[in-house]
Amino acid sequence: MIKDLLSRNQTWSEQRRAENSDYFENLSRLQQPEYLWIGCSDSRVPANVITGLEPGEVFVHRNVANLVHPTDLNMLSVVEYAVNQLNVKHIIVCGHYGCGGVRASVGGQRLGLIDHWLEPIREVADQQFRCLECGSWTDGELDKLCEASIISQVQRLARTPTMQAAWAAGKEVAIHGWVYGLKDGLLSDLCCTVRQIAD
Repeated sequence: MIKDLLSRNQTWSEQRRAENSDYFENLSRLQQPEYLWIGCSDSRVPANVITGLEPGEVFVHRNVANLVHPTDLNMLSVVEYAVNQLNVKHIIVCGHYGCGGVRASVGGQRLGLIDHWLEPIREVADQQFRCLECGSWTDGELDKLCEASIISQVQRLARTPTMQAAWAAGKEVAIHGWVYGLKDGLLSDLCCTVRQIAD
């Protein structure tokens, strides 16, 4: 199977060069994406594919359930680099319906280390969906929890020192919350954009 991936890569490379002989030369130049995508690790939600963007047009960070943890140095480093070095104009926090992380967060079973990671979703569930017991969530309710979690992550990111410093320095960067539908392939804006908030 690994050899198959290498073969597919060769075919893809040849197709790109056939369409545009300078494709890789242009791609190898300095990246200047306008967007940072913070998305779920789910393999069905590749940022540049579902947005119709080419490689180099979106800077990407992915983790389970697209969460913003104040102790996640990987994510925070990506945000700092994207905002301060790449000068992205838009940060998109994108989750998706049918997210296994969202379901696991309220499933009532202990899964190990991932339980710690999913705590922010449980906090949203406790605050906004108090009447629901573990294991009793319908797909529609899980979709609402998914949306609420995305909005919460947008707010969490806006409160980070990196974003506060960027806005204080006059950087024009907005944080958006989007959700992706696996069943129809469509992105929806959750209308929770933050352009600057007080510390």
